[in-house]
Amino acid sequence: MVAIESAHLVGAGGALGALCRHYLSGAVQREPVPLGTLTVNAVGSFVLGLVTFAGVTGDAALLVGVGACGSFTTFSSFSVETVRLWEDGYVGLAVGNAVGNLVCALAGIGLAWGLVRAV
Repeated sequence: MVAIESAHLVGAGGALGALCRHYLSGAVQREPVPLGTLTVNAVGSFVLGLVTFAGVTGDAALLVGVGACGSFTTFSSFSVETVRLWEDGYVGLAVGNAVGNLVCALAGIGLAWGLVRAV
């Protein structure tokens, strides 16, 4: 059996996560509200929660948790989009975007936690 290096697992997961982010984010994006970023952050938090609370470790955790979820979710885009909303005069949307990302990401984690505990 050929051992796969950790970096290759993270890289493969990262490629998959980035592609999924590109397509999902683009499918739900609506201006001026950055729904694409909100969606991927919520979904990615849910998936990472499932992986974590289900006790997934080792290679699978590197592939899915670090690689795929790491590249699928995006704190940097969220930050830039929030500041741009503020700069463009959408102060309420900027605050809503910040609160919405936090609440939805935590809700995703909470839902995953609840599902794993129920099984």
